[in-house]
Amino acid sequence: MTYDTYIADSEKTGTQRVVDPETIRKILDKHSREQGALIAILEDIQAEYGYLPEEALRMVGKRTGRSLVDIYGIATFYHAFSLKPRGRHLICACSGTACHVRGAPKVIEEFERQLGIKAGQTTPDGEFTFQTVNCLGACALGPIVVVDGHYFSNVKTAKVKKILMSAPVEGNRIENVVA
Repeated sequence: MTYDTYIADSEKTGTQRVVDPETIRKILDKHSREQGALIAILEDIQAEYGYLPEEALRMVGKRTGRSLVDIYGIATFYHAFSLKPRGRHLICACSGTACHVRGAPKVIEEFERQLGIKAGQTTPDGEFTFQTVNCLGACALGPIVVVDGHYFSNVKTAKVKKILMSAPVEGNRIENVVA
């Protein structure tokens, strides 16, 4: 998938923000004296925008002297970074071997059904991004789902709606959004 495809996807959800050069400059200034600060810079940009906009990455490259290829290499290597806008809430479901044999595929299907999206997508309202990952490091407790850093263990399909309801949606609970 190309970066242009990411942008097209984000335009459909309306979650893309205009990059403010002054904001990026402040982030770069904050880390200017730190050797090897690229990851910290990317973390701050993602905290500000919810993802790593191409325009911001270009600014980082110009200021740090790093090539865009090097910056993309870091941004795509670490799962914590995203090149497309994410929802306000990030849901990660483990699809690793231990979770898979304990029913993760059915749990993943139920999240997709409840949210009305497939893994790797964001809901049209920009509230939820649903992803699958190869391992969350809690194999004995699988299937595992992480919502905004909160781990849910031994997840069954019947537990999916309750998990979704635990994430606030603009002051309400998900039950007002999901049928």
